[in-house]
Amino acid sequence: MFEDNVLERDELVFEDVESPRSIPASHEPGIQFDKQNLTARAPSPQQRPAAKQSASPVQPQADQPPTSGNQRRSSFLRRRPVISAIGAMLLAAAVGGGYLYLDHAERFQSTDDAFIAARQISLAPKVSGYLTAVPVTDNQHVAAGDVIARIDERDYRIALEQAEAQVGAARASIDNIEAQLNVQQAQISANQAQVDQAQASLVFAQQQAERYQHLEQTGYGSVQNSQQYTSQLHQQEAALQSAQANLRLAQRQVESLKAQHNSAVANLAQAEAQRDQAKLNLSYTTVTAAQPGRIVNLGAAAGQFAQPGTSLTTFVPDEIWVTANFKEIQLDRMRPGDPVTLQIDAYPERTIHGHVDSVQPGSGTAFSLLPAQNATGNYVKIVQRVPVKLIMDNPPTDVALGPGMSVVPTVRVDSTPSLYERLRRYP
Repeated sequence: MFEDNVLERDELVFEDVESPRSIPASHEPGIQFDKQNLTARAPSPQQRPAAKQSASPVQPQADQPPTSGNQRRSSFLRRRPVISAIGAMLLAAAVGGGYLYLDHAERFQSTDDAFIAARQISLAPKVSGYLTAVPVTDNQHVAAGDVIARIDERDYRIALEQAEAQVGAARASIDNIEAQLNVQQAQISANQAQVDQAQASLVFAQQQAERYQHLEQTGYGSVQNSQQYTSQLHQQEAALQSAQANLRLAQRQVESLKAQHNSAVANLAQAEAQRDQAKLNLSYTTVTAAQPGRIVNLGAAAGQFAQPGTSLTTFVPDEIWVTANFKEIQLDRMRPGDPVTLQIDAYPERTIHGHVDSVQPGSGTAFSLLPAQNATGNYVKIVQRVPVKLIMDNPPTDVALGPGMSVVPTVRVDSTPSLYERLRRYP
């Protein structure tokens, strides 16, 4: 009785395992027919041991080991060939795209630590005075020579007129001294004539004195006549010495007049320098732009008293460039002249082309106010930033560009075309 119960349970297990394979799920009326077939196939009591033996392998099927990964993959590929093909194509596209990207990207170096730079200056007057006009306004573009501010020029014009008057006086003094020199030259000529006359009279006096002395010695002349002509000889000698002294005095007077002339010339040069300075001071009353640029932070206003050196406005020239602080490990293949593509954050839709102008010979920290002292204390190696000057070849003129605006430059360090660029050339 016990064995029959066991056999009946085994038969139920066998029937339960085999029923999903033999019973169709889509025919609802066939359920009763299948049950009759299953009842008809029930083994006889004599066959129950065999059924027990045949049913025994069914039980371990739930304990069989799972199928391996390769078998599951191969079975998935067989069951889903289209999905598998699409996945393979996507994988190949991803690998190819990654290679194209890496091959193209290694030819460029980029950084977001870049800004527009310019040599902005502060405009200040050279002379003091009240501002009479300020014909510019904030952010206005001016050309070279345009007036930025005007200072009251009346005082400086008067000073210029005084300087010009001093120049005229110095020139008149020079003319006077030159006239005196001409007069003195005439006086010298007259004195020279007196010297010549005195010499001629002295020669005649010497002859007369010798003649009467001979007559006195021979007894044909008187002593009185001899003494008289001897006295005349001495008088002519004294007259000649006086004429020569007057000539030397006239010559010395010429030297004095020449010295006065040189002094007058120096005074004229000084007066002309003062006149030129007065002209400069008068010109300084008009503050102009030395080069084209824009007015920034205008602080001047009409009626304001301007002091020398006091800032009127900040001036930003049109000549600007980009200072890009690349990492030092990015400079290996970067050379002056390499092409650059610039993206300005303020105008993202614009692409500006340029080139590398120069690379600073040293990192930024080396030229800072307090450079790093790596020889003291503990040292931690940090990748340094090196400023690189980039020049814009086609800077936009319809928008405002100024110092401090952020730029993202991309420098092409390898001129050979990448695979992506070669593929783009084909139609």
